[in-house]
Amino acid sequence: MFVKIGKVLMLLALKLRLPINFVVKRTIFKQFCGGETISECAPTIEVLGSQGIGTILDYSVEGKTQEGDFDKTTAIIIDTIKKANQEKNIPFAVFKITGISQFSLLERASSKEIKLSENELTELAKVEGRILKICETAHGLNVPVFIDAEESWIQDIIDTWAFQMMCLFNKERTIVYNTIQMYRHDRLQFLKSCLQKALDKKISYGVKLVRGAYMEKERERALAMNYPSPIQSNKKATDDDYNEAQNFILDNINHFSLVAGTHNEKSSMQLATQLEKYEIAKDDHRVFFAQLLGMSDHITFNLSNEDFNVAKYVPFGPVKEVMPYLLRRADENTSVAGQTGRELSLIVTEKNRRRKAKA
Repeated sequence: MFVKIGKVLMLLALKLRLPINFVVKRTIFKQFCGGETISECAPTIEVLGSQGIGTILDYSVEGKTQEGDFDKTTAIIIDTIKKANQEKNIPFAVFKITGISQFSLLERASSKEIKLSENELTELAKVEGRILKICETAHGLNVPVFIDAEESWIQDIIDTWAFQMMCLFNKERTIVYNTIQMYRHDRLQFLKSCLQKALDKKISYGVKLVRGAYMEKERERALAMNYPSPIQSNKKATDDDYNEAQNFILDNINHFSLVAGTHNEKSSMQLATQLEKYEIAKDDHRVFFAQLLGMSDHITFNLSNEDFNVAKYVPFGPVKEVMPYLLRRADENTSVAGQTGRELSLIVTEKNRRRKAKA
């Protein structure tokens, strides 16, 4: 309840342009973001790199509606790719298609019942052009790039574009990664179907595997619009499918690359253990672990200490424009029973461990 109230008040303060940026930037923003610009993220990149942890620069501005904003975001994403090419501690780039397109356009393009107008087709071609420009740059500079997953009702068009980019750029190595959210009960089967697609096209299928971030919104929309929820029946089903998906990818590692985006200790332990079983080296570029900056540091640092490939997602962007993303993340985390208190206790434990290590 307190998180939800705080979210409303913070968004209202931002909308009214109250002078809260100074406080926000030195508290919650500092905890979960690298800075407002790529250059401001430099200290975070350096600190993580000194611990053997990579940085994934994530320009976390969303909800824009103007073409100029979409082009600006595209340029910044390309700048993160160029930065990754110059910086050994940045193994990946990432972008959200809702950052370079209107959400409503993606919704209509994903619907099988809607015929797009000429203007919409023109707008869609611009979005496709931006995606191609990003992925071409990533390929040319040899920087793998994630295409983030989004709500189920716009995901079909994102999956289509991601695979098209893989067919263009994943022939020699994995450059483009699609994101698969295992809170959806249909995603394990989707993943398995991707293997045949990869075999048919003779490409490597890049997968960033996550549990997902839109559960509450998905359930509410399904209920309001009276269609079956795409969400798993319970958390155990999500966990089981996530772990099975990891095993399926390792079973077929010659046709996949995997980034396991998870804060779940059991899934992380399973993957670390399974790499040894499958005789896959800890530093094999086809398998990475990833967590968000400011969360699950105990998992990240332990993996790094054991020489596994691991990276932190580092969101950045103007305070006002990134705060909705951060508050939504905080709101979503409250849906997991006990998550906040447990996370805080683990952070304290990890800080104490690092303090003793320095002594």
